[in-house]
Amino acid sequence: MSMTFEAGSSVMLLFHFWDVQGPAGMVLSVFMVLLLTVFYELLKVWRIWLGKRPSPFHSSDCRGSSTALASSLSESSLVPMEQTAPTRSPTNRWLLRGIQTALHILQVTLGYMLMLCVMSYNTWIFLGVILGSVLGYFIGFPLLGQI
Repeated sequence: MSMTFEAGSSVMLLFHFWDVQGPAGMVLSVFMVLLLTVFYELLKVWRIWLGKRPSPFHSSDCRGSSTALASSLSESSLVPMEQTAPTRSPTNRWLLRGIQTALHILQVTLGYMLMLCVMSYNTWIFLGVILGSVLGYFIGFPLLGQI
């Protein structure tokens, strides 16, 4: 296996059944990798959105926090905790934690799979991952401002 980037149209990605031979297969594979990368970026946005949802353990107002903390993504970990009555049942909290855990596992798995695609050292696959990341960021992260 070559450890330098090459721009050929023949590569095996991740599994034996994903053996690309020819330009048409390469275009389809680059498109699939691009879509997986866009999904990876949107998954990050979805996890951030779920983390910003009101939690029964965190106060919804930010008394005493500076404006720098108010715009920070990690604000919820720095907001003083108040002893308030939970608004959600314990079942809903566990369900939300389970969903967040499943999304995290999916994100990590997809990230490693994309890393292995890049490690095929094919220039076109590499560019598909980069372009997918740019496109996913362009689509997804402006949505965070609307939350």
